[in-house]
Amino acid sequence: MIRFSQTLSQPKLKQGILATIGNTPLVQLQYLYPAYNVSIFAKIESFNPGGSIKDRTAESLLVDAMKTGQVQRDTTIIESSSGNMAIGLAQLCLKHGLKLIVVVDPNVNPQTLKILKTYSAKIEMIDCIDDSSYLNVRLAKVQALLKKIPNSFWPNQYANLANPQAHYHTMREIAEVLHHDVDFLFAATSTCGTIMGCAEYIRQHEMHTKVVAVDALGSIIFHQKSGSRLIPGHGAGRASQLLDRSQVSKVIHVSDKQCISGCHHLLHKEAILAGGSSGAVVHAVGHMLPQIPDGSRCAMILCDSGERYLDTIYSPEWVEHNFGRVETEMTKLSEWYDTHENEI
Repeated sequence: MIRFSQTLSQPKLKQGILATIGNTPLVQLQYLYPAYNVSIFAKIESFNPGGSIKDRTAESLLVDAMKTGQVQRDTTIIESSSGNMAIGLAQLCLKHGLKLIVVVDPNVNPQTLKILKTYSAKIEMIDCIDDSSYLNVRLAKVQALLKKIPNSFWPNQYANLANPQAHYHTMREIAEVLHHDVDFLFAATSTCGTIMGCAEYIRQHEMHTKVVAVDALGSIIFHQKSGSRLIPGHGAGRASQLLDRSQVSKVIHVSDKQCISGCHHLLHKEAILAGGSSGAVVHAVGHMLPQIPDGSRCAMILCDSGERYLDTIYSPEWVEHNFGRVETEMTKLSEWYDTHENEI
């Protein structure tokens, strides 16, 4: 007779899809960097219903605006996004019966555009660039649309304090699972809402955690030289209005190539298919590990799934076309198959 375990937790009934936002799994990664005596934990934000950490942000911004009366049933929501925030807002707006216009740029993933259209969002694509960045052009378009469309509202993920408030709870979830014993937290930066919300929880609870910001090479968030970037989701072409630099212990800048390598390393070591900013975080952890004391506990936030990057980061043709040869576990495996084709 087969005996089934009675120790599994009872599934809880959720009232609607939006009730599943947050409380994402924290997973220990045992094979990512096995040469180091360090415990590494990953917060898997792709488990949110819209597939990314931006579901938390979108919910916080929109619910706050509805509570304060800035958004009514006939309000049109207008926001700039590189992808995930747009999807989070699209799902929320569809659920609440609100119209949504999303301003995106050519770096947005094709899969993201298909998802947005499926959620009934209207897409405004900008086609020019300003100082190696699309962001300022996107924001100018948002302002033009706000003037043109009556009863419209800009959630403004870039400056709205409801953004970091959402991620205060992200850190609370991490801290409670690890009994507030976290030595390092690695998180990608863009609006800086995630890292500032986490840092505020750490500060209020007097945790000893060092906050490591992972920024894109070519981003100006931490006063680096502006440069072109192909992988969306982290970094920015303008200064953050939410950032408090004093709460960040260290900044690591990661190139697009290093993002790609990090994504493939995570996939082939832990079978986790994650997006570009997650690859950046994986690379940053590996870069810093030689400086991290033995026995430390490191938490990192993996913001989204890699399914929306199958035509870019996980496409050997796209990678080679844009970056030349990038050594990854995937290329090594592909070469092995080619060499042993007659044996298989």
